[in-house]
Amino acid sequence: GRYGRTEEVAGAVAFLAGPDATYITGATLNVDGGWNA
Repeated sequence: GRYGRTEEVAGAVAFLAGPDATYITGATLNVDGGWNA
C-alpha cells in the first residue's frame, strides 16, 4: 500500500466540484486506490 499522489486525489476532488457530480448527494466516495473494494 501507499498513500495516494496529489494528482490522483485531485481528480476525485475535481469531479465532485464539477457539474458532472450534481446528481450525487449523501454519498461517500472512497479515494483509496481500491483498498476498500
